[in-house]
Amino acid sequence: VTAATVEQFEEAKSKLSTLKKDPGNEVKLKIYALFKQATQGPCNTPKPGMLDFVNKAKWDAWKSLGSISQDEAREKYCDLIGSLLTAEGRGSAQVAAKPAGGGASYETLLVSTEDGITTIKLNRPAKKNAITTEMYDEIIAALEQAAKDDCVITVFTGAGDFYCSGNDLTNFTKIPEDGVEAMARSAGDLLRKYVKAYIDFPKPLVAVVNGPAVGVSVTVLGLFDLVYATERATFHTPFSQLGQSAEGCSSYTFPKMMGHAKASEMLLFNKKLTAAQACSLGLVTEVFPDSSFQSEVWSRLKAYAQLPRNSLALSKQLIRSLEKEQLYAVNDAEVERLMERWTSDECFNAIMSFFQAKSKL
Repeated sequence: VTAATVEQFEEAKSKLSTLKKDPGNEVKLKIYALFKQATQGPCNTPKPGMLDFVNKAKWDAWKSLGSISQDEAREKYCDLIGSLLTAEGRGSAQVAAKPAGGGASYETLLVSTEDGITTIKLNRPAKKNAITTEMYDEIIAALEQAAKDDCVITVFTGAGDFYCSGNDLTNFTKIPEDGVEAMARSAGDLLRKYVKAYIDFPKPLVAVVNGPAVGVSVTVLGLFDLVYATERATFHTPFSQLGQSAEGCSSYTFPKMMGHAKASEMLLFNKKLTAAQACSLGLVTEVFPDSSFQSEVWSRLKAYAQLPRNSLALSKQLIRSLEKEQLYAVNDAEVERLMERWTSDECFNAIMSFFQAKSKL
């Protein structure tokens, strides 16, 4: 054995030791090991060479889990991801917003009424306005409040650079003691209620899409009356990528507005649309230059809010009444399909793969 080989060996040992001792890498190794154990079972691959120190560290972490079952590894994986994301969320928590006039206060929304317009702003900019379970409940409550107030129109928008990044995937890591089926039932009931709140909303509903929109924030746009978007907005529904299926009545509204083939491109094959493409397909009403987006849109909305309130509301209800029962049925069917998806290995493994990709060494 030459002196150079010994030196190389010692250097590899030192790098391996450093890699394992780094707290950030230690967590990543644990995530990797639990992911492999949950999806493939106990370590069954040959041990990498000592000089391949990164793969050696990964192999050691996986091997250290021994013979724990795939189900137990899944549970530990979910617990670890959930705790990390919860800690990250605490570090970027938003201050609760309390609207003027003594209305309800919200932890995840900014809700205000001015000039005949009630604005519901998704307020988790540090998390790209990803929707948590709590946020679903608050949006339902805000819609119920706006339905009864004196506003003429109601507007949705997002704080920061994103409109909304869809579901906060921590929603899928909080598995209750009574198992995945109970989680799926609870999530299904919440989603059904959430989408129904849009179907039933009695006044004109406008989306001011100030940036990228993903998932459920895109699918419910088919239930809005106007959708205004900045030119830098994008629209993405990556359901099959995550082992899931369409929601928000999009399996009905998207083919209706853009045709079967284009809807399938979005809902089945995860195509991301630019604002201009979304406008040409009927998902977006109008696209504005980013530099003048806010001023142009809000000037127009203030003019709309001067129109007779009851006339607008009754006209909207007349239009919606023609397909309300159809939308209820579609919502129910989509939720039932999603509940089946959420309990499938395919969905669970796809979500785990997503987290694994985010935590690469």
